[in-house]
Amino acid sequence: MDNHHKAVDGQRVIAPNVTEKDNNDQSGSHQSSVNTNDAKKTKAFISLLPIFAFVRPYKWMALSALLALLLTAAISLSLGQGVKLIVDNGFIAGSKAQLSQALFILMGMISLLAVGTFTRFYLMSWLGERVSGDIRKAVFNQIVMLHPSYFEENRSGEMMSRLTTDTVLLQSIIGSSFSMALRSVFMLVGGLTMLLITSFKLTFIVVICVPLILVPMMIFGRKVRTLAASSQDAIADIGTYAGEMIQNIKVVQGYTHERLEQLAFAQEVEKAFEIAKRRVRQRSLLIAAVIFLTFSAISMMLWVGGMDVLSGRMTGGELGAFIFYAIMVAMSVATISEVYGELQRAAGSATRLLDLLKVSSHIQEPDNPVTIELQHDIVLECKNGDFFYPSQPDIAALKAINLQIPRGQVVAFVGRSGAGKTTLFELFQRFYDPQKGQVMFNDVDVTQLKLTELRQAMGMVPQQPVLFSTDVWHNIRYGKPNATDEEVIAAAKKAHAHAFIEQLPQGYQSYLGEQGVRLSGGQKQRIALARAILKDPQVLLLDEATSALDADSEYHVQAALKTLMQDRTTLIIAHRLSTVMHADLIVVMDKGEIIDTGSHQSLLNSSVLYQRLCELQFEISA
Repeated sequence: MDNHHKAVDGQRVIAPNVTEKDNNDQSGSHQSSVNTNDAKKTKAFISLLPIFAFVRPYKWMALSALLALLLTAAISLSLGQGVKLIVDNGFIAGSKAQLSQALFILMGMISLLAVGTFTRFYLMSWLGERVSGDIRKAVFNQIVMLHPSYFEENRSGEMMSRLTTDTVLLQSIIGSSFSMALRSVFMLVGGLTMLLITSFKLTFIVVICVPLILVPMMIFGRKVRTLAASSQDAIADIGTYAGEMIQNIKVVQGYTHERLEQLAFAQEVEKAFEIAKRRVRQRSLLIAAVIFLTFSAISMMLWVGGMDVLSGRMTGGELGAFIFYAIMVAMSVATISEVYGELQRAAGSATRLLDLLKVSSHIQEPDNPVTIELQHDIVLECKNGDFFYPSQPDIAALKAINLQIPRGQVVAFVGRSGAGKTTLFELFQRFYDPQKGQVMFNDVDVTQLKLTELRQAMGMVPQQPVLFSTDVWHNIRYGKPNATDEEVIAAAKKAHAHAFIEQLPQGYQSYLGEQGVRLSGGQKQRIALARAILKDPQVLLLDEATSALDADSEYHVQAALKTLMQDRTTLIIAHRLSTVMHADLIVVMDKGEIIDTGSHQSLLNSSVLYQRLCELQFEISA
């Protein structure tokens, strides 16, 4: 379990960088959040506008959907006149011919409405799905290009939520809610116009009743939206918590924390349920109030209109049409109110997505990259480099690093854990840039090289191998996507992985499970080594690459590495000094500094720390 949260006696502790909503609506922080949200409503809606830039490539599809929307709105408004015809010319006049004609006209209008609704729904849904897919691609493309330190400061679960939940909400807005809002606006304006034409007196009653309906909708609606946001946050926390437990299930079970985690998760679920219960209560009150007030207003209108019909001031058909338009106006107002809440939620999602899309990577490609044309004797060099991790700006990970790595040599890095060995490897690959000094590759500052050119020249086998939830082919071929099957098998043989791969249920087509869970540690390490061998890099980076192998496998892999290292620069991080005793150069590091360099024998005489490490491992004295 990491520092984001942990279960202690069934309690969940949230780290400072994780926001947790207070269940108490009266808390000062919660009220401050609500006030801030209210003050920024206009700004929030404006934040939706850039999202529609993703609609621009499909403007003809959007225009077609808009035309279908206008058509269906016009037909819907015309249905009121159809109702008037049926009542006045059919029922009241007592003419079967006129009734049949009126019904025929009404059915024709309904058919057109069905066709228009199908067209509108299909086009808008297509547009929503297409745009949400484009947004997902844009967000994912942004994520994979961000600097590694961004992922130290932001939760992966939150980014996944943006990639999935937020884009789904925007898809709903673009594909459904937005068209509903437009249609409802047209229906509201058109309905009110037809109401005025049909009966000014009854329209006056409707206009008086509308604010009486809108006021409770606004009051309850704001509470519902606030609780909905809290509910979403609580559900996101639940997902993050569960995902981490599943990912680290062996640790949970190994420490027999199943019951503690069950209690902690149950508390999170109950907390989310309490928020959802309050949201549902407020929403139920909102629906009940709207239904009561709406139908009360319709009943009053029916009474007034009925009295006018009995007195001969209006016909039954006009009253029927008026009721039809009144219901249409009421439904439009309700829809607009509902969509208003959805738009507010979508505005929050749009803001989060746009913020992510605006993040600028700290590792920038040069405008005019330098092309490496010559091989230099010094393949890698660090000049007076200082580096601080962004998440720990007060602690120097590397201090005053000066180092030259000759081409074709085997260079080993040794030292205690936390000495800065892996950090130095990350600087070489330009996952980070030093705050001071330079890192050179073939006598060119790495900041002047294309990232792809630099990283293609290096092959990394990390201490904890990373495998993908696919088959063996994909995991090895990740080092060279266009490699043939024969090349993949050859790389696996060199890494001494071919034998155990052949014994898997489907051989190279075997699914390895999430993070290669179906393989042992040594097997995963050899798959990662085969991947690096297939890449055939100029510089091979081995971070404890043989640490998970048994003695027999390590012997064979070392033999394979010896062949692989010929005419190739190899950098090795090793805690087992037996694996690096024959390196051309050994770099001794401690607390982010290089304290000595040399061969095994020379360091036994010159480095106290190296002597100590040898004594601990070989039980010899310098």
